[in-house]
Amino acid sequence: MSANLQFLEEWIPEKMDPGTIFVLENQSKLGNTQNPYVAVMSCPRCGTLGLITQRQLCGGETMICGGEVCSAEYRLDGENIRYRIPQ
Repeated sequence: MSANLQFLEEWIPEKMDPGTIFVLENQSKLGNTQNPYVAVMSCPRCGTLGLITQRQLCGGETMICGGEVCSAEYRLDGENIRYRIPQ
């Protein structure tokens, strides 16, 4: 299963539909120096907002939703969202 990403130019949380990314300014100051937080992404399934790291944005690491009722696991592949297939 796959879905497309959406990017916001301005920080407007109300417009963060599921699967939307907002790239942060001053990225090197947030999180781990080796793998800083670079964006805010809304879960593509439930819309819960969460910070994502440089490796997650580039598709090198998977993400798990931090929402109370959602446990979606996915990774980014270019402008596509690839969900982990249940085993």
